[in-house]
Amino acid sequence: MRKNIVDWTDTLFELIDMRSFSSLWYWVALAVAWSTASHWILGVPFDMITRARRHEGQAQIDLEDITRININRLLMIGRVSGLWLLGFVAFAHTALLLLAFWYWVELAQAVELIALPMTFVGFLSLAAARGIEQDTLEGEALRRRLMRHRFWVQLIGMLAIFVTAMFGMYQNFVFAPGFGF
Repeated sequence: MRKNIVDWTDTLFELIDMRSFSSLWYWVALAVAWSTASHWILGVPFDMITRARRHEGQAQIDLEDITRININRLLMIGRVSGLWLLGFVAFAHTALLLLAFWYWVELAQAVELIALPMTFVGFLSLAAARGIEQDTLEGEALRRRLMRHRFWVQLIGMLAIFVTAMFGMYQNFVFAPGFGF
C-alpha cells in the first residue's frame, strides 16, 4: 500500500515541477501577470479606453469616472499607509534578493523576477495617478496619459520577460541533470 502513495506523490511532483524555471506553470503565471498588468491600467480596463476613444460621449464619462475612483483609491492608500507599504516592500525585496542571489534559492529567484518589475510598475502607477490628479486630466488628454502609462508598463513587462527567460534558460542549462558545468 505504501508504494501507491509514493507513486502518486512522485507523479504529482513530476506534473507540478518544484523547480520554477522548468515548470510550465511558472511561465503561465508570468504571462498572466504581465498580461493582466498591461490590460488594467490604473485599474481601468484597456477596452474602456479604446471604447472611449471610438465613441466618446457616455463611454468617455464612464472612463473619467472609473479613472477618478481608481486614482483616488490608489492615492489614498499611498497617503495613508505609503511609508508602511514602502518599508514592507523594501523588506520583502531584500529578503527575496538575499535568498535568490546569496543563497541561490530558485523559488526566490523566480518570485523576485516577477515581483521586482511589478514593484516598478506600482511606483509608475502611483506617479501616473498623482499626475492625473494634479493636472485634472479629462477627455483626450486623459486617454493619452493612460495609453502612455500602458506603453511603459508593456515595455517594463517585455524587458522583464526577456530577462526572466534568459535567466531561466541559464538555470535550466547549468543546473539540469547531465548539463552541469
